[in-house]
Amino acid sequence: MREAVVEYRTDGSVVRWTYADLLDRSLEVARALAGIGLGKGERVGILMTNRPEFLAALFGTAIAGGVASPLSTFSTPAELDHVLSRSACSVLLIEPRVLRKDFARDLAELDPAIAQGCPGAVVSTRFPFLRLIAMLDVDEPSGAIEPWDSFLERGKHVTEHAIEAREATIAPADPGVLFFSSGSTAKPKGILSAHRGVSIQLWRMGPQQDLENGVRSWTANGFFWSGNFAMIVGGTLGLGGSIILQRTFQPAEALHLMERERVSFLFAWPHQWEQLLAAPNWENVDLSALVHIDPNSPIARHPSINTNWLQPTHCYGNTETFTLCTGYPANTTQDEARGSHGLPFPGNTVRIVEPTTGKTLPIGQQGEVAVKGPTLMLGYLGIPLDESLDENGYFRTGDGGYLDGEGRLYWEGRLNDIIKTGGANVSPLEIDEAIMLDARVKLSQTIGLPHESLGEIVVSCIVPHKGEVLDGQSVRAALRDRLASYKVPRKVLFFISDELETTGSAKVKTAQLRKLALDRLDENNRALSDNAADPDL
Repeated sequence: MREAVVEYRTDGSVVRWTYADLLDRSLEVARALAGIGLGKGERVGILMTNRPEFLAALFGTAIAGGVASPLSTFSTPAELDHVLSRSACSVLLIEPRVLRKDFARDLAELDPAIAQGCPGAVVSTRFPFLRLIAMLDVDEPSGAIEPWDSFLERGKHVTEHAIEAREATIAPADPGVLFFSSGSTAKPKGILSAHRGVSIQLWRMGPQQDLENGVRSWTANGFFWSGNFAMIVGGTLGLGGSIILQRTFQPAEALHLMERERVSFLFAWPHQWEQLLAAPNWENVDLSALVHIDPNSPIARHPSINTNWLQPTHCYGNTETFTLCTGYPANTTQDEARGSHGLPFPGNTVRIVEPTTGKTLPIGQQGEVAVKGPTLMLGYLGIPLDESLDENGYFRTGDGGYLDGEGRLYWEGRLNDIIKTGGANVSPLEIDEAIMLDARVKLSQTIGLPHESLGEIVVSCIVPHKGEVLDGQSVRAALRDRLASYKVPRKVLFFISDELETTGSAKVKTAQLRKLALDRLDENNRALSDNAADPDL
């Protein structure tokens, strides 16, 4: 039988679940939830790394009629407090420790009742709906937290008929999952999605990435991010493939897994590429099975890789649309995509509106991207739907962009990140894409900083790859050949990765970057109001 998931554990053992195993384990969780009387629509928090039990918990929650809420393992105690309070979880299924984090300890410190209570009898004023916490990898209870096996025992007397009866009540429009935003600009928002929207996107992801049947996929990025969840879980299981799980990113171990398990597709963030290339076993592993790699990816430099697969970069979406809502599939050429972010997916409608009035704008005119369709969220927790959607049912994304005559969307980044300089609107995304054409650049983040006469000036903040040396003058010179003069950054600043604060999903925190850039300019005695030193100002 086909393998669904594979995990190499720290004790040297290997866990291999077939699709039948995954179903059986998910049913075990469903019976346990039914055994404690979980009601339809009640939320089950899942605080785990990528491991087989995460998938069993998620699918088991769905089978039992609950709403699965994956929670970030990057959460600080304050963030964990926030998401548990907002989600109002009835059940919390956790992995006790992830790297330096001790979630069992964090929970006990957030609410002493958890430390002092009895298993299965959480009485909490801080989290008033929470009545059971179960924890993996332990044999004994810890206060009110019970071991995983004890949790599963609660479903031993629940019949197959009882589970089937629960399943029969679930409709496509019912709430299915509760994901949280990354919190790059504010506290994470709870985003509730229906079974239908999630299922559509999971089914779409394999064809969108042009993956083959039986694809073998690897990632170490958490399934609590909707994009990674849809891309890896949907794209792989929807094609009868196998997911090679890694709980936390360890570069040498990741390369070993890719070789040993003949991984054909992977999903990693830019900062992880460099670590893979620097791993001690990089030159010795056989990665010839890795066919779904863009030739321009750093990992495609490996001598065993031979690929002409083109990554589906021409896409746009967000958690509110449960990932992508426009795009072109993998292997679409730049000539066809024309620098766009794709066409609306079937069922979706995209329009561009004036941000203040909501009036629909003509083709080619820049404004705010608004979207509606079958994968649109049911709503934010605690926010009335009429404050999230306009009168026509469109979700106002807060992103800037425009449509061309063929219906292609051109995304230009967050509206509040659009730089207004000398009366012109400048998209930082366009500048960063041009800067990233230089292979020496690891990361580019362009921002606007205040200026007395221009309103804002364009400042590009660059992190070079390790060992690479760039200078601002050459960067600006190269950009003059690609961009209109008013888009060329007036200042170019260089940083190392450790200087930039990021969210758990590796997004740079823009507010912190602006402060850092202002401090750097001040240190260099280049006050933004002094335009005498720069003839371009």
